[in-house]
Amino acid sequence: MSFKTILSLIGTTNTETDIDKAVTLATEIGGHLSIMALRTAISPFGADYPVAAAWLSKRQREIDEVVDVRRLADERCRKGGVSFDVDHIYDDRFIIESNIGTRAMYADVVVAGEGIRSDVELRKAAIAATAFNAGTPLLLMPKASRTTLKPKNVLLAWNSRPQAASAAKAAMALLKDADAVRIVIVDPDSSYFENGGEPGADIAAFLSRHGAKVVVEQLASGQRQTEDVIRQHARELGCDMIVMGAYGHSRLRERVFGGVTASIIETCDVPVFMVR
Repeated sequence: MSFKTILSLIGTTNTETDIDKAVTLATEIGGHLSIMALRTAISPFGADYPVAAAWLSKRQREIDEVVDVRRLADERCRKGGVSFDVDHIYDDRFIIESNIGTRAMYADVVVAGEGIRSDVELRKAAIAATAFNAGTPLLLMPKASRTTLKPKNVLLAWNSRPQAASAAKAAMALLKDADAVRIVIVDPDSSYFENGGEPGADIAAFLSRHGAKVVVEQLASGQRQTEDVIRQHARELGCDMIVMGAYGHSRLRERVFGGVTASIIETCDVPVFMVR
């Protein structure tokens, strides 16, 4: 599947950079860019006049900020000459999550930059709405590194689980056009119920049939955290994308993520393509 519609989630920090990266991605694929400027609303916390007045004043300032983000996004998209639409939401986190989920159903990929990743509430809303609710791939853009939807050197984090397989299938258009796809397994277990007799061979054969140029790499953690091994290996190889599955308990409203997923989501200087 080729990507034709990008949904970009923009916060009220790192705004210009995140918008410009989204415009660049839309230009790169010749697709439509749909931007949502987001900020979670502060909760009411008092009834007497002085407190209520302060709350109203702060609320208005925050609304003005997210409206300014929307105006900036409109300006940058027009300047970039891309097909686009822009919207903004200032509301409770779960209302924002619901809106993202609805919009994500009509997008091929959702992208989120530093402005979303650095905001705990928006980060939770974005991941829950995309990976868990809509099932739409989420591309996390690092603050400094370049992000592309035409990666040449991709690391596929593999552990023989359905979530990892779903991520590989969702990223198939990217993987088959890459110059190299490195299937990385940390501390592989060759037992039947884990990674099989030849860890990585099954997914390598599957991707090869689609034309992907694959290499299987089995790594020992050396008692390091799995996410640290993945991040370091991606940097050492000069990978321009990590593809991985998202893990967690979807029945829980707060979405408790597994250790590897949570760590990669919060801190990774390589773009991460994630789906559950």
